Amino acid sequence: MNALREKTAAPSYPALLAICCGIAFASYLGSYMRIPVVPIFAHSLGASTWEVGIINAAFLLMSGALSIPVGMLSDRWGRKLLIVAGLVISMGTSFLLYGSSTPRQLIWIYLLFGTGLAAIGPTLMSYVADFSPATHLGRSYGWYTTAIYTGMSLGPALGGFIAQWLGFGPLFLIAGFFILVLIVLTAMFLPGHAPHLSRRPASPKMRGITRDLLKNRALLGCWLLTLGSCFGQGVFVTFSPLLAHDQHLSMGQIGLIFTAQAVSNAVSRLPFGRLSDRVRSRGKLAALGFILFSLSLGIFGFCRTLPQFLLAAVALGVTMGLSFTPLGALIAEVAPPEARGLAMGGYNTSIYLGMMLSSAFMGGVIGWAGYALSFMLTGVLVLLVTGYFYLLIRDFAGTKIS
Repeated sequence: MNALREKTAAPSYPALLAICCGIAFASYLGSYMRIPVVPIFAHSLGASTWEVGIINAAFLLMSGALSIPVGMLSDRWGRKLLIVAGLVISMGTSFLLYGSSTPRQLIWIYLLFGTGLAAIGPTLMSYVADFSPATHLGRSYGWYTTAIYTGMSLGPALGGFIAQWLGFGPLFLIAGFFILVLIVLTAMFLPGHAPHLSRRPASPKMRGITRDLLKNRALLGCWLLTLGSCFGQGVFVTFSPLLAHDQHLSMGQIGLIFTAQAVSNAVSRLPFGRLSDRVRSRGKLAALGFILFSLSLGIFGFCRTLPQFLLAAVALGVTMGLSFTPLGALIAEVAPPEARGLAMGGYNTSIYLGMMLSSAFMGGVIGWAGYALSFMLTGVLVLLVTGYFYLLIRDFAGTKIS
């Protein structure tokens, strides 16, 4: 009877992938309704450019600090508990934003927001890797990240137009109630365990596993490249709204810039995911993508009109799809299954730490050097990190791809 119950309760690979993609889409839609609006909201409360950077840095710092320990907890306690808890925290921060009135309050709210992101990001990525065959990791992450960036593409445009139409407060309330509905649906439809978890040792020796991972040159290279490239992504996410605002673009137009970047990113994920399953080296494909990403980022700071911003945003989106899709699959490939939560936690820590560092430091650099030079220097940094990543992963043989 128990065996029959387990068999009927275990959805197929396509069904699990569809459920995870739905959760990813909805969670990022709810979050990105707020993200491009909050810098403008902070300015309306009297925040300086430096303070806007600190507000974004607050949630990125917390997300980065907690991603590895939360990933380890998901290896022991299961993924679903952490995902639901993260969504609850994300919902609460939307309602807190509605009642905020000072930049200092935004900093504390975004620290809490970062805690929620740390619980959702690495855990859901690990869940996808848990049930995906090694020969389909690229395709799985192609679909999964397409769902994420589709949410990112709709969220900014929707949030920008809602804020322009109804104001900041109603936007935060709408986002909060949207995530509340997602919590209910996640609790109902997401299985507690992906199929392979029941075959994993119940109590892995995490100390030995952690020591082995820290000797894994390919994994360390992936983390380093993620850190450097997300420093560049953080400059775009945090400061492109202010750059566009200085060029007299409206909030709706700023939302369209984010939408152009996210749509092109999402559309490119599926073909690039399949491509990463067919090439000999996912690492070399990722390196090519990040070289092109660094060039696109350097160009973005010179944009002055809406068409220029849109074209540069599309270039950023396509190159991010080419680079991050094989990189996520490569991390799942180089890490053992029993430590996948830890590996993905390190990946997400690198994401948030890179974006936090750019938010914290690049506001001052932009104030001194201007947007054009600052974006160009950031692109050079990404290019240098990509070169070192290639040196670390060039001897990794990888899984034989079919």
